[in-house]
Amino acid sequence: PRHDCMSISNRNIDKPATPRLPVDPYELGQRPLAELVAAARDLRDQGHGQLVTYSRKVFIPLTRLCRDVCHYCTFATLPRQLVSPYMMADEAVELAMRGKAMGCKEALFTLGEKPELRHDAARAALDEMGFATTLEYVAHVAQRVLQETGLLPHINAGCMSPSEIGMLRPVSASMGIMLESVSSRLCEKGRVHYGSPDKDPALRLQTLEDCGRAEVPLTTGILIGIGETRREIIDSLLAIRDVHERHGHIQEVIIQNFVPKADTKMRAVPPPGEEDLLWTIAMARILFGPDMSVQAPPNLNPGRLAALVDAGINDWGGVSPLTPDHVNPESPWPHLEQLAEETSAAGKMLIERLTIYPEYLRSASRWLDKQVQPYVLRLVDAQGFGREDGWLSGQSEHVPSAWLDRPHGSAASRRIATLLSRAEQGEILDVEDTERLFMARGQDFHAVCDAADRLRAGQCGDSVSYIVNRNINYTNICSFRCAFCAVAKGRKRTEASDAPYLKGPEEVARLAVEAWEGGATEVCLQGGIHPSFTGETYLETLRAVPPPGEEDLLWTIAMAR
Repeated sequence: PRHDCMSISNRNIDKPATPRLPVDPYELGQRPLAELVAAARDLRDQGHGQLVTYSRKVFIPLTRLCRDVCHYCTFATLPRQLVSPYMMADEAVELAMRGKAMGCKEALFTLGEKPELRHDAARAALDEMGFATTLEYVAHVAQRVLQETGLLPHINAGCMSPSEIGMLRPVSASMGIMLESVSSRLCEKGRVHYGSPDKDPALRLQTLEDCGRAEVPLTTGILIGIGETRREIIDSLLAIRDVHERHGHIQEVIIQNFVPKADTKMRAVPPPGEEDLLWTIAMARILFGPDMSVQAPPNLNPGRLAALVDAGINDWGGVSPLTPDHVNPESPWPHLEQLAEETSAAGKMLIERLTIYPEYLRSASRWLDKQVQPYVLRLVDAQGFGREDGWLSGQSEHVPSAWLDRPHGSAASRRIATLLSRAEQGEILDVEDTERLFMARGQDFHAVCDAADRLRAGQCGDSVSYIVNRNINYTNICSFRCAFCAVAKGRKRTEASDAPYLKGPEEVARLAVEAWEGGATEVCLQGGIHPSFTGETYLETLRAVPPPGEEDLLWTIAMAR
């Protein structure tokens, strides 16, 4: 069947995909690269603006044994080359703790596929530890890492059955499986996936499908340069998109370029050229539309990060300040400071995300198991990204330096600058535009503050006013159960709870007089929503506040109420 392209979905993962422009993707792929890159760049900016994300992670290679023999892989190892078939659970937890101390929020579990079906050493080790399968052991270790360190497990376990997905979902915030390619030709003798039963495209697509049915936030992608054609690249991207349109669970599409490694059958195969990589990124962006996250690994592409941004990516994937990329050990992670600088040089701002994306956190009850949700909420900021500081409203005394330090790079984005210009000219911004200002970060954040300061100076000069007042809490009895409230304690039954109280008009009057004599010109009456109060109760309380200045005082109290 014909596939149409250019998704224009607004990334609402609770609604079906919106209609797409009727352009044949294979025909589109033949257009000039510059045209594709320009279209991809514009789509990315529509969906992600100035932000390029990454996840700070610790890499946990739980086992390097695998039953597959992919011809490019150096991760999979024979038992005789390992001290132990599996990383011990205590070792994994200790590694995660070290990562946490360095600011990591993600624990990336990577492992070979079903090694117990090929290696006696794996089967014996599992028997000794008391686990029937490798994935049972993964679930055990992931639960320990989650509960003992608070890091969020992201599990790359390869092909899984529905029951295995169900076993791992309560101990992970997201999962991942690279489709790599839908070309069954690559599984033929002499090809890259010959002898690797788990690289059967049908099996991998079925895992994508089953993860969608289980409502698992999923990362997937393709590997280019392993013998596929451009038509097969488009086929693979469309296959991922088809699954996503049925379930809405694909968080991110990775475009990974093959890098030849010594001691592999493909060591002499040249890597894909930059044009092929940029073409694939641009096609992925165009096929998936503005809101999908498209990633290219930065450690596999040193010296050309700006070109990848220009082609339409908005994410660098997981970057570890502690552990190497065990799958590509010859390609070290860039330092985060360097990554931020190169991202800024490309005209974007680097921002930390969690392993589960903001869109999915907005529907956390659907996409996260109940036991995982509290751990995620401790690490997330108000916009669904990773918390980058320890500031807490009402508790922290000092503003984080990152809020005050202006980042290097260009001025505010064109979109934010336009909104601020309209506001300064007196135009009332609508809800969507106001929301964009609330989400400003980096240079955009400072531009919003500067515009507000200019408006304040024009309206009020440099004078800052205040008023001397007194809060009068007339009751702590309340019929509501607001989770954030520390006032309405009267109905709680703990030793630390205040006894229920209700201050009558005479006590309110005494406190108001005391405030006036102390120099106050305002009293603020506040209290719980008492179940027996009527409008007359509030009026009686107001009338109890005595003169002098009775009219102004009553007006102020009424306005406060």
